[in-house]
Amino acid sequence: MTVVPVTSADLDAAEVSWFAALCSDDYEYLGVPDGRLRSSWAHCSSIVQRAEGHGFRNILCPSSYQVGQDTLSFVAGCAPITDRINFLAAIRCGEMQPVMLARTVATLDHMLQGRLTLNVISSDFPGEVADSAYRYRRSHEVVEILRQAWTRDHIEYDGEVYKIAKVSSDPARPYQQNGGPLLYFGGYSPDALELCGAQCDVYLMWPEPQEMLANRMRAVHERAAAHGRTLDYGLRVHMIVRDTEAEAREYAGHLVSKLDYEYGKLIRDRAHDSISLGVAHQARARELADQFGYVEPQLWTGIGRARSGCGAALVGSVDQVLTRIEEYRKMGIRAFIFSGYPHLDECDHFGTKVLPQIKTCSLPHAYGRVPASPPATPLANGERR
Repeated sequence: MTVVPVTSADLDAAEVSWFAALCSDDYEYLGVPDGRLRSSWAHCSSIVQRAEGHGFRNILCPSSYQVGQDTLSFVAGCAPITDRINFLAAIRCGEMQPVMLARTVATLDHMLQGRLTLNVISSDFPGEVADSAYRYRRSHEVVEILRQAWTRDHIEYDGEVYKIAKVSSDPARPYQQNGGPLLYFGGYSPDALELCGAQCDVYLMWPEPQEMLANRMRAVHERAAAHGRTLDYGLRVHMIVRDTEAEAREYAGHLVSKLDYEYGKLIRDRAHDSISLGVAHQARARELADQFGYVEPQLWTGIGRARSGCGAALVGSVDQVLTRIEEYRKMGIRAFIFSGYPHLDECDHFGTKVLPQIKTCSLPHAYGRVPASPPATPLANGERR
C-alpha cells in the first residue's frame, strides 16, 4: 500500500484523543437510552476528566442541533477543571457571525491557555437545505475571516456571503499567536476536499478498509498540494479492546444485543449529516462486511447500526489493536480520536491497557501552514506545547 507523504512523517509519536459524548451518544446497550449516561454537564465533564487522567492528548467535543450540550459553552466550563488535555471543539461555519466566532474562539483559547483545537463543520442549519457548493463557499469565507482575525490587526473582507468593513481584530487575538488553533476537518465531497486542502490542518476520516483510507488520503494530499500546502491526517474510530480477541468480540455482541432496528434507524436519521456522502460510505462498509459485521480483520461495523457518522470499531486484544494502530501510523495517520460504550468504562480499558504503550504527542503547530516545514520535536508525555 502506498504511503501518502505527510507533513509530520518523521514524527515517531501520535496524537491520541478521546470523545466527550455531548450529543446523547452514550449507552451500555446501543439504542437503549440510559438515564445514568444521558448527555449532561456532570456526565460529559467526568469523561473529560477521566480522559485527562489517563493521558489522552485531546478530546473531541461534538456538536448537534437536535440533542445534547452546547459545545462552546461546555468547553468553556471545562477550562478551570482541566490543565493538560486539549479540546477539539466542533464549530459549524455560519452558525455564528464570523467576527463574533473569532472573538469567542479567542476567549476560549485564552481560558485554556492554548489548549484549543477546532473541528470545522460545514452543514445545513435547522430548517435549511442549502446547496452544497454554497455551504462550502460559506465555510471557506468563515475560515478566511478567522485567519484574518487571528493574524492581522484588522479584519476586512469582501466575499460572496460575508462583507465586513475594517474591524479591529484586537478582541479576537487568540492565546496561540502562531496562526490560531489547529483546524481539523472531515468531509468526502469534492467541495469538502477543496476546503480542507485550502484551509485546514488535519484531515479526519471515518473508519473504512485501509485501501479506501489510503485513496482518500491521496486525494486530499493532491488538493492540498495544489495550494502549496501539506496536511496531517486523522482517524475517528470506536474502540473495544480486551485481554483477548474472544472477550472483545463477545462485548461487541453485547453492545447490540438489545438494539431495535427501527429505533437504530431513527437515531441515524435524526442527525443533520444523515444524508452526507461520508455517512453513505459508512453504510457501504456495513454492506461489505461479513455475517458478523467485520469489513476487515478487527474492523467491526456494528456501531453504525445505531449511530450516524463514525460507524465502526476496532475490536480485538491489546496486541491486535496496537498492531492496527501501527498500521495506520505507517500509512501516514498521526491523529486518532477513539471512543467506546459506555465512554467512561471504555476510556478506562483503553487508557490502562493500550495508551501506556503508545508514544503520544500534540500535533505540532507549524504543520499545514507552510509547505516543507521541518518537523517539530515531538512533545514527551506530560509536556505542553
